[in-house]
This record gives sequence, structure tokens and C-alpha cells, in this order.
Amino acid sequence: MSKSERIILGIDPGTTIMGFGLIKVVDKKMEFMLLNELQLSKYDDHYKRLKLIFDRTIELIDNYHPDEIAIEAPFFGKNVQSMLKLGRAQGVAMAAGLSREVTITEYAPKKIKMAITGNGNASKEQVAKMLQSTLGLKTLPKNLDSTDGLAAAVCHFYNSGKTIGVGKSYSGWDSFVKQNEKRINKQ
Repeated sequence: MSKSERIILGIDPGTTIMGFGLIKVVDKKMEFMLLNELQLSKYDDHYKRLKLIFDRTIELIDNYHPDEIAIEAPFFGKNVQSMLKLGRAQGVAMAAGLSREVTITEYAPKKIKMAITGNGNASKEQVAKMLQSTLGLKTLPKNLDSTDGLAAAVCHFYNSGKTIGVGKSYSGWDSFVKQNEKRINKQ
């Protein structure tokens, strides 16, 4: 791949469905590559689900060699248990990327929706339809978790080169540790 080409993997982490999408950027133009999801609801064991998220993310990295990963950050809800599980799913996907030294950027759900549709409160359907139009997708999947993953990748493309408003980025464990020193227990 030339320097003017790069691949972005977008991930919408979840404990029942992990949506993901890949785009290739060639000379500042997006090309659709892949849209899919990892179904996890058939597994009762939460730890098994986390392992599958890690394994699938590693597989995507090893097969498609993304230059960057854009991941949807967990939103703050009222159910603490759901947030904890979602945070774990996101953390496992991030750990997979970090283990392969792929730069990761987090985006808030509202920021992704705003980048795709111009409306931070857009529905999943509105985001999917805009992606379909922008990337020339023939059909949309039944579940829209995969389009949410693709939306994270497209959001990252739109925000490339901008320093204001971009989510947190990590290029490896060292940068993660440096940016999160207050969260580290140094006993």
C-alpha cells in the first residue's frame, strides 16, 4: 500500500453484538471494504464473549491490516451493570488493537452521529441510510450494529487531520499509560 492509502477499522463494541466495518482511504477518498457483526448472544458466559471479541478483533487486524481503529465510546446510561459490561467489551477490543500496535481513537456516539448525518441525535436507521448513500451500499443489514461500526470508521475519516474535537487516541500501551496516569494504581 502506498503512503496515500490507509485502512480504518470501525468498531461498535457490545456484549450481545459487536458491529464492525472497514474502509480504505485512497487519495483522500473513502472506499467501502467490509461490514459485518459478531453475534455473541448465544453464549451465556460473559468471559467467553470477551474472549470472542478479542479474538475477532485480532483476526480483523491480522487479515486486513488497518492503520487505525475508530471505536465507539460507551455512553453513560442509568444501568451500571450494562455500562460495566459495555466498557469491558470496548476495553477488550482496544486491548486487541493495542497488542498489535494499531492507533485507536474513541468517539462519543453523538459525535459519530453528527459526523455522519449532521444530527447528534440521529437514529440508527438515519445513520445507516446516510452511510448507504455515501458509500454506495446496495443493501443494509438487518441489524444496524454493523453500520454503527462502519460509522465510527467514517467519522474517523471525516475527523482525520483535525486536532480539535477528536476523541482520545492511543498508539500503544505506553501512550495509554501516559494519558491515564491517574487511573493507574502504583503500589
